[in-house]
Amino acid sequence: MPPPPERRDHARFKVKIPVELHFEDNDTPYRCSTADLSLLGCYIETMFPFPVDTPVELKLETDVTLLILGRIVTCDPQVGNGIQFVKMLPEDIEELRTFLEHIQSEAAEAAEKQAVEKKAGEKDS
Repeated sequence: MPPPPERRDHARFKVKIPVELHFEDNDTPYRCSTADLSLLGCYIETMFPFPVDTPVELKLETDVTLLILGRIVTCDPQVGNGIQFVKMLPEDIEELRTFLEHIQSEAAEAAEKQAVEKKAGEKDS
């Protein structure tokens, strides 16, 4: 059976980035990190996930601190939450886009290097 079609408009990258979540009813921030990240959302791993549709303020630490308004869109018990980014400043969107492009180019370079090393190893055999 083929995997379900991809519903996302932007690529996700498996990257751990520190993030601080702030909720309306709690003054204490929840600190964690992303499991994956895209231009429009992220996934965090947590044993005690938050309910779907909960609004959240995020402080995402890339090369700079990005301030994002989001909402919880998935809740996987004892696993984590998917968070959709709802509102960001244009400059924060650009910072995140640049950060993700950098991650993508690093991943492509690493894959190319690995392919070259594998090919060289096959020739030596």
